[in-house]
Amino acid sequence: MQNYSFSTVSDIHVGCGSSLRLVDICEKSNIKKPLVVTDKGLVKLGLLEDALNSLELEGISHTLYSDVQADPADTLILDATKICVQNNCDAVIGFGGGSSMDVAKVVAVLAKGEQCLDEIYGVDNITSSRLPLIQIPTTAGTGSEATMVAVITTGATTKAGVVSRTLLADSIILDAELSLGLPPHITAATGIDAMVHAIEAYTSARLKNPMSDAIAKEALRLLAGSIQEAVHNGKNLKARENMLLGAMYAGQAFANAPVAAVHALAYPLGGQYHIPHGLSNSLVLPHVLRFNACEADDLYRELLECFDLPNNSESPANVLADYFLDLAKNLGIPKSLREMNIPESDLEMLATEGMKQQRLLINNPREVLLEDALAIYKAAY
Repeated sequence: MQNYSFSTVSDIHVGCGSSLRLVDICEKSNIKKPLVVTDKGLVKLGLLEDALNSLELEGISHTLYSDVQADPADTLILDATKICVQNNCDAVIGFGGGSSMDVAKVVAVLAKGEQCLDEIYGVDNITSSRLPLIQIPTTAGTGSEATMVAVITTGATTKAGVVSRTLLADSIILDAELSLGLPPHITAATGIDAMVHAIEAYTSARLKNPMSDAIAKEALRLLAGSIQEAVHNGKNLKARENMLLGAMYAGQAFANAPVAAVHALAYPLGGQYHIPHGLSNSLVLPHVLRFNACEADDLYRELLECFDLPNNSESPANVLADYFLDLAKNLGIPKSLREMNIPESDLEMLATEGMKQQRLLINNPREVLLEDALAIYKAAY
């Protein structure tokens, strides 16, 4: 018998056009003036118009913060918080990708004025309350809408995380119509990112449990079964919805059974070269799978059915690694660090930086030493 806990968002709305449910959610929570956190690209595409117009028609005014950028900096967080406070906002709505939702999480806490940003970095350091928080993802990858983590850029090449159940949203809206305009390369990279979340949650050395296992496998079934259609036929609403659901399920899984070496070794690629997070994960994933084979092959074997892959005498880690290399080729995204123009002479530096991610590496099914990290980067090169 295993004792475990599983935390997630209690209010989830799914369906085409469900972003219009935002009015109902706000009214039920007595929200009168939310801060909407997003990026200029989504504003330009007009993705927010219908939802925000519906708020205005019901007398719910909003303040728009649209300066979010990828890998949001601590200064951006503080700027958004200042605007939230100055406008007396009574809730925060994250609308967009993982960066917008991460910013929304932290602003919802800081706007209460009970703690400063430096006090909440790390695990379970939030002691204050927060404003009501609603998350509306437009990409299917980060799963940030369902996690208790926010990642913040703290320097030119450094990031820090805020981890707390306080960051779990009050409500999530999954509207496939909002993801129809997502470009193929972003659909591909974010989709593989979600698959990595599910795989690493299923094989996590810490906190893995029957609930996270079940939801991780369902995430992989949905994602593997829909990613190629979503990339090559982006107007397919069913494929888009499956990707959103799969990404959220994967987020729920890794929020409870944390990710490991793939993410640890992907972070330096984003920090040093600003490679998008999903693509960074995709570049190292096959090689971490092969590295983990001696400790995790039994678990990888249990995942083969999610991909409709053969279960034979070959190492499941190798089968999955080959699958993801073929998938990257099919989806038209880079497969190697060389293709990203990363100097081979940087690999030792990357290994050193990757080893700093001990909070993630301790979750890996096989211990990762410095020489192992270097070997993985060399294999990915």
